[in-house]
Amino acid sequence: MKTTIKLEGIKKVYKLGGTLVHAVRGIDLTVPEGEMLAVMGSSGSGKSTLLNIIGCLDKPTAGAYYLEGQDVSQLDKKQLASIRNKKLGFVFQGFNLLGRSTVKANVQLPMIYGGVEKSEMEDRAKEALGWVGLSAYLNHLPSQMSGGQQQRVAIARALVNNPSMILADEPTGALDSRTSMEIMSVIQRLNWEKGITVIMVTHEEDIALHCGRIIRIKDGRIVSDKQVLNPRSAVEELAAYPVDDAEVVA
Repeated sequence: MKTTIKLEGIKKVYKLGGTLVHAVRGIDLTVPEGEMLAVMGSSGSGKSTLLNIIGCLDKPTAGAYYLEGQDVSQLDKKQLASIRNKKLGFVFQGFNLLGRSTVKANVQLPMIYGGVEKSEMEDRAKEALGWVGLSAYLNHLPSQMSGGQQQRVAIARALVNNPSMILADEPTGALDSRTSMEIMSVIQRLNWEKGITVIMVTHEEDIALHCGRIIRIKDGRIVSDKQVLNPRSAVEELAAYPVDDAEVVA
């Protein structure tokens, strides 16, 4: 099996005023292609800093980071931006949608930066929105949609450049229980059906148990790394909810 991520001795030190903050303290981590990994830890543990480094949003102070065999830890900002656009998709707790732009325009945004032809942008946006069950919402504004629908738009946006990896930072943190399961069912399908590697930061144990592996971080170090023998299926769990509670999805 191919390796998507290999971290060797990753450290991150911030200067806060006159104080040095050691956010990540020498992390070694290997993530094989197609794995679904949950990263857990209390506030200030270093999990979000680690996700930012993996997502090429931040550079480590020390150590090496290999993404699909390429050492990206020493790349400049322009090179990192190119890596993010071509290989990575991002899903955030707050959705990060442009409020005055349509759903279709929001989904097309990564392709604009990637220089994709307009006709192809249309096709890929429609395909991604269809995949998350929102074909009928192309011309809606985010304000006209529920939180769960907005998060599906964000997932569609993460998909349009055909990334090899999705990074999700508390993707269900702002959602109720049923809607959280709907989002997890989409993320699991990304992993199971498309083979996309998923790394997800969450503070919710129930959400983490939908992944095949859970690492826990404390004080910038990995203190636990365990496989989940029988990951929960969000699709099966959704079946336990009354039909009346379901969002209407096209």
